[in-house]
Amino acid sequence: MAFLMNQMLGSKLKGFSDGGGEGDSKAGADGKETAESKGMSREEFEEYQKQLVEEKIQRDKDFATKKAGRANLRVALRDKYRLPDSAQDSAMLQMAGDDVDLPEELAKMVDEDEEEEETDDSLLNKLQNMDLDTLKTKAQSTVTELRQTAEEKCVLM
Repeated sequence: MAFLMNQMLGSKLKGFSDGGGEGDSKAGADGKETAESKGMSREEFEEYQKQLVEEKIQRDKDFATKKAGRANLRVALRDKYRLPDSAQDSAMLQMAGDDVDLPEELAKMVDEDEEEEETDDSLLNKLQNMDLDTLKTKAQSTVTELRQTAEEKCVLM
């Protein structure tokens, strides 16, 4: 039984045996990396830290640009399909400014679809563009005229 416990917990308990691992730790006293822990001179380490910060800034900028591009695509699709706008996407586009455009292929697809919709004279498009109040008034007046004509000609009515 002791063998099994030693196998399972042995490596974890070794860290406690030397006083919490303070003896051969390469990190600084506050837990941060130091030039010695990386095997570099102080100048090299400072340059390394500077590069890390610059890379992080560039990654954050690229990520924000990609997010704004996706938001721009969602806005274009909402416009195309006449869906309500999203405040989150609008805010994302305002934060990105004018730096974000739709990719050429997607912009071309949206333009082609809009052209097809403009040239398409389907029944659905005609119904969407029709004024329902005018249509209702016209239908009621036609029914009234038919009823009056039928009453005049028919003896039973």
